[in-house]
Amino acid sequence: MGRGQELYNRAKEMIPGGTQLLSKRPEMFLPDLWPAYYSKAKGCEVWDLDENHYYDMSIMGVGANVLGYAFDEVDQEAKRAIDCSGMCTLNAPEEVELAEKLLKLHPWADMVRYAKAGGEAMSVAARIARAYTGKDLVLVCGYHGWHDWYLSANLVRGDPLADVHLKGLKPAGVPRGLAGSNLIFHYNDLEEFQKLVMEHEGEIAAVIMEPIRNDDPKPGYLEEIRKITRAGQIVLVFDEITAGFRLCAGGSHLVLGVEPDIAVFGKAMSNGYPVSAIIGRKNVMEAAQDTFISSTFWTERIALAAAVESINCYRKYRVEEHQKRIGEKVQEGWKAIAEKTGVKIHVSGILPLSHFEFEYDNPLVYKTYFTQEMLAEGFLAGTGLYISLAHTEEIVEKYLQAVHRVLGKIEEIRRKGGDISDDLKGAVCHAGFERLN
Repeated sequence: MGRGQELYNRAKEMIPGGTQLLSKRPEMFLPDLWPAYYSKAKGCEVWDLDENHYYDMSIMGVGANVLGYAFDEVDQEAKRAIDCSGMCTLNAPEEVELAEKLLKLHPWADMVRYAKAGGEAMSVAARIARAYTGKDLVLVCGYHGWHDWYLSANLVRGDPLADVHLKGLKPAGVPRGLAGSNLIFHYNDLEEFQKLVMEHEGEIAAVIMEPIRNDDPKPGYLEEIRKITRAGQIVLVFDEITAGFRLCAGGSHLVLGVEPDIAVFGKAMSNGYPVSAIIGRKNVMEAAQDTFISSTFWTERIALAAAVESINCYRKYRVEEHQKRIGEKVQEGWKAIAEKTGVKIHVSGILPLSHFEFEYDNPLVYKTYFTQEMLAEGFLAGTGLYISLAHTEEIVEKYLQAVHRVLGKIEEIRRKGGDISDDLKGAVCHAGFERLN
């Protein structure tokens, strides 16, 4: 057990769940063996507390570091902002600079508000939409955070969020009066969406959805949702926190060709600095003045400065082209290796956010073994890879060679009639939300 796991065991005594973010729990990757903490990171290279070196071929800061870790040009701007003081009685001019930049990228939008995290930004968007329409009901597709407005979906019978996020998310602490205030629909199921709109005609404040995540929209799907929401005077909100700054500089909806009333950004927009943005049409966004939406640290200067420079660098280095090229190399590499070794996997996801799944019984056993062996090869790796500018052709080639060796081991074990679980050095990774006692 390394220093990281030792520290994590201490953390679980003091921090509910062990970490601040479900996606960073070591149990999600490799229980008892995942390094857990980093001492430093640069590009896509990571050093743990024992100074072991790894290439991050996993989720790259949960999708936040699209330029790579400790990107010099962005960090220099953040340091400049620190030297000027990150907080003051007066406002930071970067608030206006970032707003102008976002609105230039999105000509359909007129106004901008900021927050720090993606989840709270989605809460702001939901509040604005409800304030604008004077209605309560929200139709929801995809994952949008942990706040009451979203998690209240699970106050009704069944487990509505199981198909769109995680199974077993208990809405403990969410006021029961919110039951029925949002209803789930599934991506690319236009008939289901149309039925919900008809059943609740005149009651819907907003449709909140990710324009794209794992699958491309079916032809006409987003266009029809736009048509229906416009006809019903329903606010259309696109959650671009995950997809934004992956397919282009700005929101994925720019590539998909459908304009919302509100779009929300975070993650890749600032390359690891905590800031999110809610942009939208003037008539809708001005409803923020009719309700109370305010927080001291939304005015903090450092992350705003970092976001401005991150967008500059994204455009300067044509990051979307790099993500596409490397994403194609990764996905085609996975498929070719699977065919050569005979291991059955299913490859999916948009190119910047690539995934594969093992097509066997107990796929989590295979995923855990894969992570275990890739760690021994010097890679932080699971069955998903978020592409960054730091993922060079050379690094990806090394990664694919290691994938070939590990999948080859899996097929050899299977060919000999062995059980993959016998070769695990610890417990099987978690699939989703599990309470840590």
